[in-house]
Amino acid sequence: MTKHIVLYSGGKASFLAAHRVIARYGSDSVTLLFTDTLVEDADLYRFLDESSAALGVPVTRLADGRTIWEVFRDSKFLGNNRVPLCSRILKQEVAQKWVEANCDPADTTLHFGIDWTEAHRMISVRRVWKDWKCESPLLWEPWAEKRDADVILASMGVVQPRLYALGASHNNCGGLCVRAGQGAFAWGLKAIPEVYAEWERNEERLRDQLGDVAILRDRRGGTVKPLSLVALRERIASTPEQIDMFDIGGCGCFVEDDEAIIPE
Repeated sequence: MTKHIVLYSGGKASFLAAHRVIARYGSDSVTLLFTDTLVEDADLYRFLDESSAALGVPVTRLADGRTIWEVFRDSKFLGNNRVPLCSRILKQEVAQKWVEANCDPADTTLHFGIDWTEAHRMISVRRVWKDWKCESPLLWEPWAEKRDADVILASMGVVQPRLYALGASHNNCGGLCVRAGQGAFAWGLKAIPEVYAEWERNEERLRDQLGDVAILRDRRGGTVKPLSLVALRERIASTPEQIDMFDIGGCGCFVEDDEAIIPE
């Protein structure tokens, strides 16, 4: 029997992927694989419990044991859009280790919550997971998208993760992401200020350790320089019109690989 491993992130897309896989293949062959970064929103765990119970498949939870900030500290490198080493270390490598130990490429399919708006990302998925069969059930006919999960969740009596109701585009890492842009962090400052404050504190600790580094970039004036979360917050307070609200970025765990070499 073919094993079907759903990379189950706690978001609506991966829930919808799992629902489609179970509908096609049955629950007995399905594993919901969740890799915990340990900086998740508390409501994510509630959603994992309730959604997996509704699907009839328990969650297999994995964790490296470190938070994203501990990974950055240990690596002496602050993750950013080009080098999201937190994704690689805490998501991809942890999941790959489990899959390689428990599955055989000959009889295993990996499933990812990628819809038609980001179908091109399957190229990166297959590069990262090159020895495995990879599919996105949201691209099966008829195509599905995140909002389709709302109807299914409502029919199951499962409340969607709270971050979506606040306007978040994903439900990972507490609502923020090193791959996100100025617009996403501006949203975070307003919608989840306690999370923004924690990210700001952790970034400042790493700046004390590593120098003038930052998650974000300031591209004003034709030059690119680091833009700290402290500086972004102050700019929002003083000159909000200078914030690039179209710079959203996004979470790409399991999908993207690093675009630059991490210094030793």
